[in-house]
Amino acid sequence: MNQSERFNHYRIMWVMVYFDLPTETKAEKREYALFRKNLIRAGFSMFQFSIYSRHCLSKEYADRYIQGVKKILPAKGHVVIGCMTDKQFGMMEVYHGIAKQPLEGQKPMLELF
Repeated sequence: MNQSERFNHYRIMWVMVYFDLPTETKAEKREYALFRKNLIRAGFSMFQFSIYSRHCLSKEYADRYIQGVKKILPAKGHVVIGCMTDKQFGMMEVYHGIAKQPLEGQKPMLELF
C-alpha cells in the first residue's frame, strides 16, 4: 500500500459520539460531567452540545476509540456511536443561523505532491 492509498478520504475516519444523558439529580450531573471529561481526555472535541467527534487515521484506530467509549458508557441515558469517512464528514454542511460555517476541527489532508 503506497502513501496515497494509505491516507485518502475513504480510509481516514471520524468517530462521532451523540449522547443524551439525564441531569436531574446531583449524581446524574456528576456522571454526565465525568463522561464528557473522559471523551475530551480521549481526544474528542465538541462538535455541538452533546455531540463529540474525533479524527482517526484509519478504521483500526477508529475501532480502538469506539471500544474506549464503550468502556466509559454511563449507566443511564442514550449514547450513539457513529463512524464516517473523512469524505462523508467533509460533505456535511454546518449552518449558524442562515449563514454557512466551515467545519471546525477538520484536519487538513496530507499532500505529498
